[in-house]
Amino acid sequence: MTASKSSRARNARIGAQASAARGSRGSGTGTAVKNGSAASTGAATRNGAATKNTATRDRGGRDQARTAAARSGAAERGARTPVAPAGAAPAGPAVWLQIATFVLALAGLGVSIYLTIAHFTEKALAFCSESGAVDCTKVTTSPQSYVFGIPVAVLGLAFYVFAVAAMSPWAWRTARREVHLLRMVSLVAGIGFVLYLIYAELFIIGAICLYCTSVHVITFVLFALTASAAAVWGLKPGARWVRRAQPSE
Repeated sequence: MTASKSSRARNARIGAQASAARGSRGSGTGTAVKNGSAASTGAATRNGAATKNTATRDRGGRDQARTAAARSGAAERGARTPVAPAGAAPAGPAVWLQIATFVLALAGLGVSIYLTIAHFTEKALAFCSESGAVDCTKVTTSPQSYVFGIPVAVLGLAFYVFAVAAMSPWAWRTARREVHLLRMVSLVAGIGFVLYLIYAELFIIGAICLYCTSVHVITFVLFALTASAAAVWGLKPGARWVRRAQPSE
């Protein structure tokens, strides 16, 4: 009976030792699992942060590349644009030409106003003969003094109102191409109309008007000066040169 008790005591001790060993192995495995999970989480976090940093650097590099390309394109466009020397005025018609055309346009406007007033008041034109080859009244009262039912004097007045604006120094210096184009087109049309009126005076009416002739001469001179300016400076003289701002500006 004593032997049985000793045997049971040994068995109990052996079982306790085995349980302790299993518990120790279980604790070790749990700790390893936890450590492995923590290590995996830390590695994943570091990898994610590294990926984000790499993506940020890539975006920054692309932005810098686009900025460099934009600057290069702007520099190339600037190199193709003619640049005047520092402080130089934009190239274009000389000042004397601008002033001369403006004064001529004003003179043409003044004569046109006078002819229009004389037409509607039916007054004789001052200092103009009324007989022979020079007969202002015969010309201004002829059927050819109307075009499509509109008095020629009124058409001349409208033309020179536009001419004064188009021949002003401000219009000459503008960079708007349409202003210079309209100036040239209006003068071409004006010259065509003048040629018709000269033909009518010489071959249909058989007399000339000194005031009308003065308007014809002014129109011819304006056409010659404007055509010369277009041939030398083009149809956009105000923008022929562009002054580039200096870095200090």
